[in-house]
Amino acid sequence: MQEEKKRALTRRKLMGGIAAAGATIALPALAQDRAAKAPASAGATEAKAPAGDIVIGQSAHLTGPLAPTFQAVLRGQDMAIKEFNRKGGVGGRNVRLVTLDDAYDPAKTVANVTQLIEREEATALYGFANTAGVAAALPIVAEKKVPLVSVYTGSPVLRARHNPFFFTTMASYGDEVDQMVRNLVTLHRGEIALVYQNSPFGQLMAPVVEQTCKAQGANLVAKAPLEVNGSDAAAAVATLAAAKPQAIIFMSFGPSLIPFVKIARQKIAAPIYCVSIANSRQLIDALGDEARGLAIAQIVPYPFRPITPLTRSYHAAMEAAELPVDYDHFFGYINLQVLLEGMRRAGKGITPQKLVTAMEGMRSTDLGGYTVDFSPTNHHGSRFVELVMVGPGGRYLR
Repeated sequence: MQEEKKRALTRRKLMGGIAAAGATIALPALAQDRAAKAPASAGATEAKAPAGDIVIGQSAHLTGPLAPTFQAVLRGQDMAIKEFNRKGGVGGRNVRLVTLDDAYDPAKTVANVTQLIEREEATALYGFANTAGVAAALPIVAEKKVPLVSVYTGSPVLRARHNPFFFTTMASYGDEVDQMVRNLVTLHRGEIALVYQNSPFGQLMAPVVEQTCKAQGANLVAKAPLEVNGSDAAAAVATLAAAKPQAIIFMSFGPSLIPFVKIARQKIAAPIYCVSIANSRQLIDALGDEARGLAIAQIVPYPFRPITPLTRSYHAAMEAAELPVDYDHFFGYINLQVLLEGMRRAGKGITPQKLVTAMEGMRSTDLGGYTVDFSPTNHHGSRFVELVMVGPGGRYLR
């Protein structure tokens, strides 16, 4: 596949909802407390497994300004589930994904969760796409004892305390920052400046960057907030430039990337490292040659070379769909693969409790090029982060 065909849209950027996280930080703790009082292995009430399809319930933004950019992820999920059912599903039973629209609204997420569990009789919840929505759902997950597996947000807030009904399959934003700072220290670029989105997302992540720099022996020499639309990019760049940093960490997403990078290229001779949510084919194209040299954290393996069983099956699915290979389809494809493997292991008589047990038994499980490692005390299956660089023509280079 030619790199210029790839239309990798923003992944976690698209799955935002992060701006609402600050108002719901207390909810994960509430969920953990309720879950702790009712362990998954004791007293779980389960309905008899239906004889027909096994239902997975998803709440995500199907409408709203960012809905179009989520379509690639949804298509990736669809490819994974069709492939799984063609191969026999769960002991001959097909898996059906029911996706309801929440339009980034946590209140709608809560309503959707209730509908998915009570009306659709979902065996598992999956693929919620914003931090606030996940936080709002966790108390219900704890109460109903239906596992939520594989979400599209890497917020460390949601992972702070163990929840026996909550599983993640991708690295956290904290893991991304750790990898970036570690790389910069290795390159002797330990004088780091931070630009962070002026929203709850950025405000929550700024201390994470500070703590990581301290732990890695780096020095955070300056930090500046940045509005979502990038209107204050010049002021942010001026603040950072005064400290003469050796590198910049870009902790933001969306259109602010364009003005910030354009101005920073003129004022600061330092590489710019971006978290995965900043990655967008549209933004890279808009930056043109000024995108060259951007370092971007990716939390799924490099998809452009079919050298593993997973990437080969992904390429075959994309070719059959007549779509160019990109990160976003792969993100949805892998994310659902993890849950489907847990369901396969739970067997034909799957119930929510059996799924929890099966997921916890996936120790060092290689899915064909992507490894997850769960246990009864660890429900966060991956810390995989790979740094790629934007090269000529907007190609992603390793």
